[in-house]
Amino acid sequence: MLRIAVPNKGSLSTPATDMLREAGYRQRRDTRELVLTDADNGVEFFFLRPRDVAVYVGAGTVDVGITGRDLLLDSDADAVEHLPLGFAGSTFRFAAPAGTIDDVAQIAGKRVASSYTTLVRTHLARQGVEPAAIVHLDGAVESSVRLGVADVIADVVETGTTLRAAGLEVFGEPILRSEAVLIRRSGDDVPAGIEILTRRLQGVITAREYVLLDYDVPTELLDAAVAVTPGFESPTVSPLHNGQSAAVRSMVRRSETNQVMDALYDVGARGILVTRIHASRL
Repeated sequence: MLRIAVPNKGSLSTPATDMLREAGYRQRRDTRELVLTDADNGVEFFFLRPRDVAVYVGAGTVDVGITGRDLLLDSDADAVEHLPLGFAGSTFRFAAPAGTIDDVAQIAGKRVASSYTTLVRTHLARQGVEPAAIVHLDGAVESSVRLGVADVIADVVETGTTLRAAGLEVFGEPILRSEAVLIRRSGDDVPAGIEILTRRLQGVITAREYVLLDYDVPTELLDAAVAVTPGFESPTVSPLHNGQSAAVRSMVRRSETNQVMDALYDVGARGILVTRIHASRL
């Protein structure tokens, strides 16, 4: 069986479970379950702490796992990213008291607090910057400057509201743009069964990102309409019984649906319908 590590709690847990369920796999009903066997699909799930997933994958204890790109890089485990999953996006940045630092080079000789010390140390080494110390904290990193533990912090930034409340502001380019990823052990030996898992997850990603758009359009306006909806590869075009119009089906990005519908209507298309994609294999 393919052994898959899944985050057991935190912001990654529910979205990961939902994606696997959409991909056709059984998922646990009780959060106290630590192991779940899905014999029908030939997989076994292990529910682990998000920070531990990369460690277990790198050690070969499990074959693949779902975790954050930031947690993977911070773990320094013998594991690599296999597939980005498109959820749990975040940005990892430096921050300091407002008006004090505006460039990463100014971190030299200062104390940096973070929950991701390996990631920060690696990033600063690549920039040729040597801090006085990198202080590991498990939480409330934004309070470390006010409490005198650090001069700079490195943390996940979403809206920046929490940082501003602590009198901090971000500076420099993002250290990392993270999201949930499927990971596997480093090397050329790809675990048996990962191809099916990958296709299923890619199918869920596509189904979430695209919709099917159907419409009718007069034949003389077909080229203009198809230019609006070029599709994933190419739209499907079928002649209508009246011999003067065509029915068109095309994949469209979900986020662009209404703009595309407006453009089609302006071209002259009518009977424009949108259908969700439940699953896909492309």
